[in-house]
Amino acid sequence: MFNDPDLASDAAGTVPPAGVNTALSRQAIVDDRRAVFGYALFEQPRDRANDSTVVLDAVSDSGAKAIAGEKIVFLHCAIENLDSVHLDLLDPDKVVLEVITRDGSTAEDIERGLAGLTKIRESGFRLAFGPAVLEPAYASWKPLASYVKLEMSGLERDQAERYVKAARSTTRAEVVAEQVDTVEQYEMMRRFGVKLFQGQWFSQPAVISDKSVQASQATIIQLINLVRREADLDEIEELIKRDPTLSFKLLRMINSCGFGLSVEITSFRHAVMILGLNKLFRWATLLMTVSRPGGAAPAAGTTAVVRGRLMELLAAELMPQEDCDNAFVVGVFSLLDTLLGMPLDQALSSVTLPQPVLDALLRNEGQLAPFLALTKACESGDDVAFAKAADELQLSNHQVNWAHLQALMWADQLDR
Repeated sequence: MFNDPDLASDAAGTVPPAGVNTALSRQAIVDDRRAVFGYALFEQPRDRANDSTVVLDAVSDSGAKAIAGEKIVFLHCAIENLDSVHLDLLDPDKVVLEVITRDGSTAEDIERGLAGLTKIRESGFRLAFGPAVLEPAYASWKPLASYVKLEMSGLERDQAERYVKAARSTTRAEVVAEQVDTVEQYEMMRRFGVKLFQGQWFSQPAVISDKSVQASQATIIQLINLVRREADLDEIEELIKRDPTLSFKLLRMINSCGFGLSVEITSFRHAVMILGLNKLFRWATLLMTVSRPGGAAPAAGTTAVVRGRLMELLAAELMPQEDCDNAFVVGVFSLLDTLLGMPLDQALSSVTLPQPVLDALLRNEGQLAPFLALTKACESGDDVAFAKAADELQLSNHQVNWAHLQALMWADQLDR
């Protein structure tokens, strides 16, 4: 599957799920400081009426920690199918079961569900419900709720406020506002006292201003430009040595499992020689992503790293290695406006990048643009965009799902 042996080694020891016809997506759940609280895992095409079979298989096979690091994961489960879920394969400390209810459930259906949910709750799992749990018919379920999830799509202000007040007064559950796609939605729910959010809002620039790049980021940009023009090794080493933070991060990151090196790096010159210019360029783009000025969203940095790795793995199916490297950079830099708090064209103007990278990022053109579109669709749950991009690249859902799972695991292994 992989053209790059380093990429193939990352997947060693894991067997892809057979017969997968849907694709795995992960979306961050963030707190009111825009830090990652956990992840919602779901399938594409997204069918909220059914179980997330691919997700459950992935978590039980690979473990929640491999997919979400130290964070918790929210998994969809249809209420009538909970008996068939192999809960003994899941870690109750890492997994929240998001219970999907059916419209038109009878009192008998609700009572039957209560028995199963009580047993699951007693085994240590936390449960999340939609707003239906706030209705009188589901009163017996309310003590079991750890989270109540409210979809912002089509939810008016007054209705949202009523739901939040009802959750507070009748349950001990924490409210999660999902499908939060605008700053206005986020601010409204935060005023109501909601502290957990899920949606696309965190990947949007919180502030767009003509601010200067911080000192450490300026050094990273200099490093990227030196590497791109294949500067002398002494010049590159001198730049790294001038910035203690940069020096420390270089030695720490390249000794991590993320680069798969078999020797320990102890000096900057040795680091540059061992890595080579291509991998040094990759590392510099990663470092630009995770250096977060002005309180930029940590979730955006994680998302950017996943984007880069996913684009690289998908490109490895169809392109030579040089193009795969460019795909990685496109994914990582696709959220640079958010991370630096300035328009993307302005952020990229200070960095020398290959033309195919600029075409994809600034004009949504060229051979890398469809990979970026597919990667974004994997995050958003946009089934139409996902199907269009996957079809354009002639990639199966199985290929996308497997690459996405590997990208999630790789990103969470990086010691940032």
